[in-house]
Parts: sequence; C-alpha cells; structure tokens
Amino acid sequence: MSEKQNKAPRPPRHGPRGMMAGEKAKDFKGTMRKLLVYLGRFLPAIIAVILLSIASTIFSIVGPKILGNATTELFNGVVAQLTGTGGINFEAIGRILLFLAAIYGVSALFSLIQGLLMAKISTQISYSMRRDISQKINRMPLAYFDRVPNGEVLSRITNDVDTVTQTLNQSMTQIVSSVTQFIGVLVMMLTISPLMTLVALCILPLGLFIVSAVVKRSQPLFQKQQAYLGNANGHIEEMYGGHLVVTAFNGEEKSIETFNDINEKLYNSGWKSQFFSSLMMPLMNFAGNLGYVGICILGGFLSLRGSITVGDIQAFIQYVRSFTQPIQQIANISNVLQQTAAAAERVFEFLDEAEETPDPASPLSADLIHGEVTFAHVHFGYVPEKTIIHDFSAIIKPGQKVAIVGPTGAGKTTMVKLLMRFYDVSEGAIVLDGYDLRQFARNDLRDMFGMVLQDTWLYNGTIRENIRYGRLNATDEDVLAAAKAAQVDHFVRTLPQGYDTVLNEEASNISQGQKQLLTIARTIVSEPRILIFDEATSSVDTRTEVAIQKAMDELMQGRTSFIIAHRLSTIRDADLILVMRDGDIVETGNHEELLARGGFYAELYQSQFAGAAG
Repeated sequence: MSEKQNKAPRPPRHGPRGMMAGEKAKDFKGTMRKLLVYLGRFLPAIIAVILLSIASTIFSIVGPKILGNATTELFNGVVAQLTGTGGINFEAIGRILLFLAAIYGVSALFSLIQGLLMAKISTQISYSMRRDISQKINRMPLAYFDRVPNGEVLSRITNDVDTVTQTLNQSMTQIVSSVTQFIGVLVMMLTISPLMTLVALCILPLGLFIVSAVVKRSQPLFQKQQAYLGNANGHIEEMYGGHLVVTAFNGEEKSIETFNDINEKLYNSGWKSQFFSSLMMPLMNFAGNLGYVGICILGGFLSLRGSITVGDIQAFIQYVRSFTQPIQQIANISNVLQQTAAAAERVFEFLDEAEETPDPASPLSADLIHGEVTFAHVHFGYVPEKTIIHDFSAIIKPGQKVAIVGPTGAGKTTMVKLLMRFYDVSEGAIVLDGYDLRQFARNDLRDMFGMVLQDTWLYNGTIRENIRYGRLNATDEDVLAAAKAAQVDHFVRTLPQGYDTVLNEEASNISQGQKQLLTIARTIVSEPRILIFDEATSSVDTRTEVAIQKAMDELMQGRTSFIIAHRLSTIRDADLILVMRDGDIVETGNHEELLARGGFYAELYQSQFAGAAG
C-alpha cells in the first residue's frame, strides 16, 4: 500500500435545521406518503390485517339483512295467526337465527385475529422506529446535538414514536373497516330501497362539511401540541440534569416560570385540539339523526303502500345507523391522522437529518498509525460563517508529549475534537503518519486514541464494567492492573462491594475526583497509541494529582500524548508546548525556551504564580 499522502475531499457544510415550536407540517401528504413507504416492510402482515378486517366487516354487514328476514317471517306469522290463515314458523325463524349467529361468530373471530395481528404490527413498528432513530443517532454529527436540546431528541424517540404507533394501531383497521362498511352498507341499502337510500345520502354533504371544518381548525393545534410537548421534555431533561446547579444558584423559581410558560402553551394547544376533536361526534350524531328521522317517515309511508316489508324497514334503519357510523369513524380518524402526521413528520425529519460524511469505501488500516501527527494549515468553525481556528499548523513526532495551552476560548479542546474526528476540518488537513485522517474509518481511528476529558462520564453499572468500557474484552486482571496504575485500586477496595459496587445513574455516589480516576483507568485499559488529556487532573487534590501525574507519565512512555492544561506547572516537562491564542499558534517550544522569550506563554505562567502568591 502506498504511503503517499492523499488529501481527503472537504466535507460539505450543513446549516442548522430543525422544527420550531408551533411550526405547521410542511407537507402533510408527503409525510403520510413517507409513512406508507416506511410501513412497506410490514406489507404482508398489513395485507393480512386488511383482508381480515374486510371479511369481518362484510360478515357483520349482512347480519341486519338476515335479521330482517327473521323479522319478516315473524311478522307474517303474527298476521297469519290474526287472520286465521296460519301460524308462526318457529323452525324457519330458528334456522335464520342460527345462521345469523354463525355469521356474527365468524365476524368476531376474524376481528379478534386481525386485532392480535395489528397489535403485533404496531409493536414491531415502534421497535423498528426506535431502532432506526438509535442507529441514526450514532451516524449524526456532533454539530446537531450542539444546537438541539437532548430533551427534544428524547421526545422524538419516545412521545412521537408512541403517538405514531398508537394512532396507527387505532386507525389503520378502522379506516379499512369504515370504508368497507360504508360501501357494503350502501350496497345493502340500495338492494332494499333506492328511494330510501337517496334520502339517507342527503346527510353526506352535511357530514363532509362538518369533517372539513373541524379538521381545518384542529390540525394546526395538534401540530403545536406535539412541538410544545417536545419543548417541555427538553426543559425538564435540562433542569433535571442540572438540578444541583439550579438549586445552588436559586434558579428554581425561574425554572418553574419557564416550565409554566411552556406548559401553558401546551395546555392551550392541547385543550383546543381536544375540544375541536370532541365536537366531531355530537355534530355527526346530529346529522345522522336528521337522516334517521327522514328514513323513519319515508319507511312508514312505503310500508303502508306495501312497497317494502317490515323486516326490510327494520334492516334499513339498522343500516342507516351503520351508514352514519363509518362517516363518524372516518371523521375521528381524520383527527387521529393529524396527530399521526405531526408526530411522524418530527420522526422523519430527524431520520432525514444530514449525517456524518461516510467513511471511505476502502479505509486504511489503523495499524499504519504509529503516532506522528501533522496539522497542515487547519481552518475550522462550528458554523461556516464563523471560523475559530485560523491556519493551525504543527508537526508532532511519535512518542512526543505535547501540551496545548492558552486562555479560555483559544481553541485548545477544539483541536482535540478535530483530531478525534468528532468534527471535520473546514480547510487544510490533519495527517497521521503520512495519511489524511479522513482516509481511516472513524471507529478504527478512535480505537487508536485514549481520551480523558475534564467532564467525566460514567454509566449506571459496576465499577469493573465502567473501567472495562475502554476495552470490552479486557480481563479482570487487565482491569485490576489499570486501576492500580490510575491510583483507583485503593479507594475501590474501601467500598463495601469493591469493584462490584454499582454506580447510580449520575455516578453521584462517588466523588468528582474519584470519577476522574475511574476515567483515567478506563483510558489505561484501552491500550491506546495516542493519548489525549483534557484537564484530566482538574478535579483532584494536589496529592492525588501527583500520583496521577506519575501514572500518566508511565502510561505516556512511547505514546504520542496531547495534554490540555490551564495549570502550566503540570506541563513543564512537555517535549513541545503549543501556545494558542484566538485560534492560532502564537508560540512553540519547550518550557524553558518559552520562558526565555518572555512572550505570551511567559505572561500566562507568571500570572498564575502572581495569582497564587496573591
């Protein structure tokens, strides 16, 4: 394989996107089309549900007609008894009722099966959506999470997915059964009396007007409800995560005011959407009752003329009730679909977000990395219009201990993020052993790095599991050796369960300094080739810092190391110090050389000692 350096193409820049609170659905039809395409993977099961729903509805539709035959048989028998020409044929009525029971039994069986299938499908859809969102999160650039609150992302993976799956579970079979029932009932009504059917159809325009009027007013409210729900979740998650800080600065009242403001908006959009949604049934019942009255009057008139039997009138009245019912259901479903569309749009909006630039089709092997790092005219900005790293260049040889120092905001941590490919450079290149960073797969590249941040992260699990997180196949002996090297072993053995002590969700059952020690042990067990320490000893006392520094020195032997430090006394033995100011390297050299120059580094160093002396 050639060792010629190849500069990777510059990654595209993506501006901020996102759904603002109260924003209307950009494309209702497009969202529903996407949802139908997404459901395509469940097509066989959905077809089975549709067929079962149609069959169940058809069997239930023919029931009133058969029951009407029994009513006619009974009526004719009563009339025959009164006139003395015969009697009631109970045998015929019994056969009709048995057949009717069988029809309704089959309908109920099909309905039960399709209900079970639909419940399974909705669960699979929920699982599939959450899996896709989870996988999407791992492909998202960190820039997205810099601008979108964590609670907003959580709302999409919980509330919005729940809304989509629950409403689908409620509405999918109802749509099929309602349409089937509407068509089937219409056909049965026409076979009984076209004239009475015409009267029944007169209620349709009124019903459609009611549906369109309610939907027009409720759709924006449902969209606002979903957006405000995401805002509320984002605020709650943020306040809960920073509960100690909020309490320390007496921010409870302000937090409650903010929550009340969001909650008030959520309440207003919620009750209004539910109010308009609840109007649907009473209004549709009113329209249905108007048609019902007209049918009763006309049916009585036709019966007196002998144009229709009593059983057919009874069946037709049942059909009229069944005829308005699917219209009401479709009206309710239209409201439910507004919720579905609002939630699905947010889910698909997230799934359609721009992802990280893909890894190369044939990535280089991480075995080529030995520790030589070159920053070649690097430019970078978190947003395209604001560059914060200007023409950064430096050459670090394998095994060197490099310190990056400078005031807050100089770009120190940003350089480390670029090195780990959390972000890609805007211009220039970062080169490892002669190869552009972007020629390696991200996972392979990050396996070569060990990183200890100022902000510690530990998860809910045992201490042993948290240390092993650095290398999942590490043995207990490896974990113990890393713990000893990081000065962790002593304090862990003082705990009741030792290495099996379970850290709670925020790891608040150990001190901040102990958390930092555990993250250092996790880095040691990962056996990295390049080390990054971003204020790694900032949370420990002076005595522990000395011990940690000794462990770090041993760990850094033979490895290229980057140390970001504000306390300049901790990096005096660095092979190379890069002094940054406003995104540029203003000085380079070792500690003695930089002090001798009397430049910016000397000012920083002297100011720390002056502050300490003061």
